[in-house]
Amino acid sequence: MESRRPSSLAFAVASALLAGCGDISRLPEGAAVGPTPQLPAPTTRLIPTVNVAPAQGWPGGGQPVAAAGWRVTALVRGLAHPRWLHVLPNGDVLVAESNKPAPPPGQEPRGFKAWAARLVMKRAGAGVPSADRISLLRDADGDGVAETRTVFLDGLHSPFGMALVGSQLYIANADAVVRVPYTPGDTRAGAAPVKVADLPAGLNHHWTKNILASRDGRTLYATVGSNSNVGENGLAAEEGRAAIWAIDLASGNKRLFATGLRNPNGLAWEPRTGALWAVVNERDELGSDLVPDYLTSVREGGFYGWPWFYWGSRADARAPGSAPQQPVLTPDYALGNHVAPLGLAFSDGRLPAPFDSGAFVGNHGSWNRRPLSGYNVVFVPFAQGRPSGAPRDFLTGFLSPQGDAWGRPVGVALDGRGGVLVADDVGNTVWRVAPAR
Repeated sequence: MESRRPSSLAFAVASALLAGCGDISRLPEGAAVGPTPQLPAPTTRLIPTVNVAPAQGWPGGGQPVAAAGWRVTALVRGLAHPRWLHVLPNGDVLVAESNKPAPPPGQEPRGFKAWAARLVMKRAGAGVPSADRISLLRDADGDGVAETRTVFLDGLHSPFGMALVGSQLYIANADAVVRVPYTPGDTRAGAAPVKVADLPAGLNHHWTKNILASRDGRTLYATVGSNSNVGENGLAAEEGRAAIWAIDLASGNKRLFATGLRNPNGLAWEPRTGALWAVVNERDELGSDLVPDYLTSVREGGFYGWPWFYWGSRADARAPGSAPQQPVLTPDYALGNHVAPLGLAFSDGRLPAPFDSGAFVGNHGSWNRRPLSGYNVVFVPFAQGRPSGAPRDFLTGFLSPQGDAWGRPVGVALDGRGGVLVADDVGNTVWRVAPAR
């Protein structure tokens, strides 16, 4: 029988990849951030830039560093790849412990590139099995440490986003939105999940599905990332993907709300204007200085370019097929190249300055850039419902001096008590950041 073990040459190439071969960023600090980022010419290589921060976890007692005047506590440690957070009205916190689902039979990506990608993701901490559960945390005395931790619901399929509408808790699995009844004070769901609507699944290059309820509770907005970097798996594999869907909760019917968003994750309502905003992971393999990930308002019917265009009408020659004949919207605010923004939460006006008006963004961190970027939580100030200045560091220190990942931030949420919660999927912790007393 022919061996399936990659050749020694493949191992050598993969080792070079993991050692961080490729180009180096040449843009000045801050040039790829803001409403008008610098966009140099693309850099393409046979072997793209790969620079991974190996996942190590926190050394004993270690924790990230908060902005001046704020302190960090571990709401809970010892979770299994915590990704997303939802704060219930009574202050209990739901945590989705989840990871990428196994591919359907016969659909495991093959070839050297897919094999190398799996090595990269494993090195970055994303190679662990999915716990497929939602845990509930309760901090009854408000000291920033949860006394109660229960399994609220298990047996899910790579759960991610959550939304409470009335007495129903909606959960976005990798392939569908489901719901369970919820009564305030519940520590475990009292019924099996009921499917509300299917979501595009299959290969699931980007598996995370987030949801956000409309203010009137009639609609759920659901994010669905692309099945590829730039359409290389064919446009048929991208049907209904790289998009935000609107799901009518009364009927379960859904419609495309916005398209051309390669991998949208965090969704939130801007408190002053009521507009929908999202953070989006842009494409890879155009060099360390392209393409900036972004924070943007989302317009109904809007097309944001993927895979044919980036940052407005800049064409990507790698994209297959013909682009839709409609205007391409330019994002509102660049967050930097390859920072991988996932979490998004707007300040509710009750936090002290300078974090009283703006957006907290959890940057999961780069793998396609030298030097590393992201691995932090930043705050983008807003005025009159729009970004109004450079981002501020809010939570840092996730990387060791040697470039290892002690942690990686994902979801962010306000806890209603004046604190900001951050899910850390490498540190397996939910951090609480609150003003120092």
